[in-house]
Amino acid sequence: MHLTPDVLLRAYAIGIFPMAEGREHSDLHWIDPELRGVLPLEAFHVPRKLRRRLRRGDFEVRCDSAFPQVIQGCAERSQSRHDTWINPTIEKLYVDLFAAGFAHSVECWHEGRLVGGLYGVALGAAFFGESMFSRETDASKVALAHLVARLRKGGFLLLDTQFVTEHLRRFGAMEIDREAYRSRLAKAITTPAEFPHDIDVEDIEELMR
Repeated sequence: MHLTPDVLLRAYAIGIFPMAEGREHSDLHWIDPELRGVLPLEAFHVPRKLRRRLRRGDFEVRCDSAFPQVIQGCAERSQSRHDTWINPTIEKLYVDLFAAGFAHSVECWHEGRLVGGLYGVALGAAFFGESMFSRETDASKVALAHLVARLRKGGFLLLDTQFVTEHLRRFGAMEIDREAYRSRLAKAITTPAEFPHDIDVEDIEELMR
């Protein structure tokens, strides 16, 4: 099957997503986890250190201003990540989804440099978080908090994290079984929502209450 943005959206709508074995691997595999990671939007937990970061405004947070660069950042090798599932085919597909209005990035900037961020796919009131990266401490955490604030403001019902890591668990991420996930997904993708590019200080404060 030739993988196109339209095929990719249809895959998300039934609960599957593609990954590569590694950066240099050309083949893609469809993933359908038995246990799915989700981050409940109304129960998002903001740790104390992150609250201070958010209130200080250490980073300039932008949305959709450097989408291709965010994917490249997520594909970078680092000390904690020796390889990535994001190969060039994945990069192109998601850049095409961004051009079509279905993919978004939340970015953290410091002194004019992109220092962290995340990207994902929006379909109805479901947001599928794909990957995140940091070049400065806490940049990806700030981006995640700003993402959640946007999703709450825009009327989203589901934030799919695909898997649950210890990093995500501290924000309230949890696993649900495939049947429960598909039930939530079916409701979310048929519910209208809007991804807000701008949020107010009040939206961030509301997140921390």
